[in-house]
Amino acid sequence: MEQRNIEILDTTLRDGAQGEGISFSLEDKLNITRKLIKLGVSFVEAGNPASNPKDIQYFQRVSGMDTDQTNICAFGATRKKEIPVEEDQNVRSLLDAGTSWVVIFGKSWDLHVRDVLRTTLEENLAMIRDTVSFFRAHGRHVIFDAEHFFDGFKNAPEYALQALKAAEEAGAERLCLCDTNGACFPEEIAEITGKVVAQVRVPVGIHVHNDVGCAVANSMAAVAAGATHVQGTYIGFGERCGNANLSTIIANLQLKKGCRCIPPERMVRLTKTARYIAEMTNLALPASMPYVGKSAFAHKGGMHVDGIYKNSISFEHIPPETVGNTRNILVSEFAGRTAIANKIMALDGTVTRNSQVTGEIIEKLKELEYEGYAFESAAASFEIFARKQLGKYHPAFTLLYFKTLGEQPAVEAERSCSVMIKVQVGDTIEMTSAEGDGPVHALDVALRKALEVFYPVLAQVRLYDYKVRVMETRVGTAAKVRVLIESTDGVNYWTTVGLSTDILEASWQALRDSLEYKLIHEGLI
Repeated sequence: MEQRNIEILDTTLRDGAQGEGISFSLEDKLNITRKLIKLGVSFVEAGNPASNPKDIQYFQRVSGMDTDQTNICAFGATRKKEIPVEEDQNVRSLLDAGTSWVVIFGKSWDLHVRDVLRTTLEENLAMIRDTVSFFRAHGRHVIFDAEHFFDGFKNAPEYALQALKAAEEAGAERLCLCDTNGACFPEEIAEITGKVVAQVRVPVGIHVHNDVGCAVANSMAAVAAGATHVQGTYIGFGERCGNANLSTIIANLQLKKGCRCIPPERMVRLTKTARYIAEMTNLALPASMPYVGKSAFAHKGGMHVDGIYKNSISFEHIPPETVGNTRNILVSEFAGRTAIANKIMALDGTVTRNSQVTGEIIEKLKELEYEGYAFESAAASFEIFARKQLGKYHPAFTLLYFKTLGEQPAVEAERSCSVMIKVQVGDTIEMTSAEGDGPVHALDVALRKALEVFYPVLAQVRLYDYKVRVMETRVGTAAKVRVLIESTDGVNYWTTVGLSTDILEASWQALRDSLEYKLIHEGLI
């Protein structure tokens, strides 16, 4: 059977930017574009040059970029009603963007034509024809996005098809069917897409939102019905409930359905690209996200872990390295002796499953988890704990003391606390201070400031996420708190844990483990 080629259009920078709390700088947009080019998607829909000066600057900057096989697209609407297309300023700005491909959206739901555009059905079709013809006459390739197509087809199928035909006859080279409200189900998408594919001559695409949680399934259904062009955002964020998640769709189509969405050798970039975009967006990538989440190949239950070690396909649908992810054997009292022994053996090849030290570490682990530690979520702290038990731990520094000073109300809104810290490395003592927007932030800044004198590599490290959980709510403010800190050096991520009745002490434990973990893996201690 011949392999189907499926075009991927990533609209993270345009439709994704409409998500709540999402804001890209110009450099963010350029950097994300570079990552998507390296991944090998067919199209990057980068923005609407008529909407803001930042997008105009983007198109000026991207014109000099090596885009490999990826096409950069400008996005905009059909001409306004009753205005000649050549006089429409939005249309002119799209042309000035200079991209070889443009994405034009137009109305295909008669309700929208009457109630939103406030024009006639005939004028809307003329707006589509005129706009597509204009860009074709200027040598541009056109993708026509039929906005609200599925709602329009269910309400007035003849008119929805007329909108597509108007674009096709004017020269559009792709017709993309949009479930703009995100409320359709896979069987509806499949049936309607199949009918369209049978009636048009150009490739059909799909663009769906996730308002009923079916965006990935709907995209897959459209491809099964004949669509060969899929639009979405890379990790699914976007307006309201988000867009179809391309990191899932690409893997599903290419690894499960035998299609070709990106160059096969670039599939290993899937996870790295997802984490980079999450970082640029300042969003935590959901751990449970298929293929690219940190829990996608995580195993905790003893029977599952034992099965993985015997034959990985018993509990994994693909090898994690296929998409650039890694297997994560979670360490807890539920993990079983084999899982913990394998973690220990990776640190000391002389240790076996039945070694005395293995049993001692397991028993100590159970004690610590009973107290409230959570090593399954803090593998970096487990490694440091195990190294201590194995005699393979060498502290990077000694804390002599730290002092915190908070001001309420703060003199400066973003600097409510200061920390003075004194540390010793070898025979050298370093003392420094820092301000922060809270005691933990100030402690983090001060600690790294002191240690960077000895270990410059720590300048790469920053806190990515910080979580606090009260362990015994019944004892109120005297309760133990568990602090989980996720850190990153821009490439790798690791999590550490601290536990104490004092939130600063718990935070200190997690911070210390975080920096020492980085130094261990840099071979510096």
